[in-house]
Amino acid sequence: MTQPLTCALLVAIACGPLAAQNKSAWEPSAGHVQIPIWPGTPPDAQRVPSPESTQAGNSPVAGRPWLQVHNVSRPTMTVYSPKGKSAGAAVVVFPGGGYQLLAIDLEGTEVCDWLTSKGITCVLLKYRVPNAGPSWSQACGCDLDTKSSMPLEDAQRTLGLVRLHAAEWHIDPHKVGVLGFSAGGHLSAAISTHFDRRLYPPVDAADRQSCRPDFAVLLYPGHLWNYKPGRVLNPELPITRNTPPTFIAQAEDDPVDSINHSLVYYVALKDAGVPVEMHLYAHGKHAFGLRRTNLPITRWPQLVETWLATIGMMSE
Repeated sequence: MTQPLTCALLVAIACGPLAAQNKSAWEPSAGHVQIPIWPGTPPDAQRVPSPESTQAGNSPVAGRPWLQVHNVSRPTMTVYSPKGKSAGAAVVVFPGGGYQLLAIDLEGTEVCDWLTSKGITCVLLKYRVPNAGPSWSQACGCDLDTKSSMPLEDAQRTLGLVRLHAAEWHIDPHKVGVLGFSAGGHLSAAISTHFDRRLYPPVDAADRQSCRPDFAVLLYPGHLWNYKPGRVLNPELPITRNTPPTFIAQAEDDPVDSINHSLVYYVALKDAGVPVEMHLYAHGKHAFGLRRTNLPITRWPQLVETWLATIGMMSE
């Protein structure tokens, strides 16, 4: 997925032809409210080709279709509180979609249903897409002219907001992590390596909070490998010993993002002395989300739960 056109084709392969129905902007289920993450116009705002819309694909994943959100210009977060006793941890979820759209239920709300059932607060970030302008680089996840990244700006802002409201939302500010799929997996890596300074001028008290995740989960991530021989890490991801503990899972037969993305990130984390756990499976392809099939890879959520307990983010 190094070029926007390739991204669009791969999304089409995964989703099939879009249904004719074109709904309005995405809204969460009853009882949940989207919270704008910026008090005014977001930094580095760009005009989107048309208003935000939600479309359903007719090529199912595990027997069910999934929803795509297009043209997000006003990013929001939706907070899903734990069901039952709170573990104190929170996870900011980044849906995938090649930085062109967001798989809002497959890699968003369904993830929150799982996390909240385990006592974890889920914060679903609807970050800005698409990012397909003439100087946008899929490889670095940024604008080549300015090195800015609207999704990364949105992610940094959201981590600060979560910590600002930690007491109100019954969250331990030292147990705030990120979880992302595909391009969202890259966004998880990006914020794990770009937390020492904001990419935008500070707005308010939220931007005085740390935006470093306490842990990161990357599922079938892209944009981590720069496609050069020898499996070289994307230089836009400056891993250090302060990069948070990381969990990675991917299928070896992924037709969208090569496992080289996971491999180079894993090796770089190990070399930097960062705790990392990786699971590679023979089969599973791409964009399976949490939907259960007969493939072993769809049991990855249980592995994440065990890992979170081993790093002290939740009890056994």
